[in-house]
Amino acid sequence: MSKKGENIYKRKDKRWEARYIKGYDPDGSARYGYCYGKTYREAKEKVERAKAALLTNVPAPDNSRRRRFTYYCDEWLRLNKIKVKEATYVKYNTIVEKHIKAKLGGCFIQALSTALIEQFTQELLFEDELAPKTTKDILVVLNSILKYSARQYTGVFPHVEIFYPKDPKKEMRVLTKDEQIQFVQYLYKDMDECKFGTLLALLTGMRIGEICALKWESISLEEQIIKIKSTMQRLHDYESLDSGKTKIVISSPKSDTSARIIPLTDHITNLCRKYTAVPSAYVLTGKSNRFIEPRTLQYKMDKYVKECNLSGVHFHTLRHTFATRCVEVGFEIKSLSEILGHSSPKITLERYVHSSLELKRDNMNKLPVVEGL
Repeated sequence: MSKKGENIYKRKDKRWEARYIKGYDPDGSARYGYCYGKTYREAKEKVERAKAALLTNVPAPDNSRRRRFTYYCDEWLRLNKIKVKEATYVKYNTIVEKHIKAKLGGCFIQALSTALIEQFTQELLFEDELAPKTTKDILVVLNSILKYSARQYTGVFPHVEIFYPKDPKKEMRVLTKDEQIQFVQYLYKDMDECKFGTLLALLTGMRIGEICALKWESISLEEQIIKIKSTMQRLHDYESLDSGKTKIVISSPKSDTSARIIPLTDHITNLCRKYTAVPSAYVLTGKSNRFIEPRTLQYKMDKYVKECNLSGVHFHTLRHTFATRCVEVGFEIKSLSEILGHSSPKITLERYVHSSLELKRDNMNKLPVVEGL
């Protein structure tokens, strides 16, 4: 805790951070400078020297060349904390703390090189056994930190190239028509609120976090629409002293296009009427004071598919299945993309449309017969 009138705080990494105003932006907002020390006194002495340098127009001593890469990682995180959503910041924080700082944080800037980053990449892939997609996500964050570091570093910043691993495209599991009929029949049998919500996700393509956060106030039976306004996630609680602690966060959807309106068919509308509850109630529970989080819903989904003798099926399979069924009946791709909440139809086509052998055969049969062959 800081002393009265001072902006000096003890950080979670045990260092002391002292903040001071070093100028103002054109809109009048303050621009802050930061000084760090192993002790309260060291941080205070540094910030007093920085303040004195501002008054005398003498630049404060530049220590950028003696700073280790961990310093730039921390500064990059601090700046992004106010720019991105909490879920994104938690992802960044986990990547930086668990991977980047753990392996590269002790390096001085001058030691960074293409060869060192390539070695870092190989360790992620073969020692930590991370998937190419996960490794690529880490390298994207690292690249952003390197760009930030280059802007802050006063010396000659080393030339560093990053080579991203190829992420082999995996064919996503999609329910066949027969499997879908079997699964829907199972959900109808002894249907409760959770089974109803699962069926609603299959019939609308909603994400697991969206159906978990969905309340009846977002469903209009008169207009026959669902408004996707929220998503639910279990995130790492980076502010907790317990490094393994997590928390449930209900926030706006993952992107602007994810906040959307999904039209309902007459069949879905009639189904909703059977389970409608007070506006503040969660769809999956029918109660205002109790929700089902994504992890619990996936456990229930595992139980459902096991009882249906279906293999390789997860909750996200329902979303892919919905998209595939839409394409099979000739759904216009732009409309489908908006219903799924994608930023462009290209994402819908590349990631979510899975053409079955039956559909391919039907399309082949549409070709004209060539006489004489």
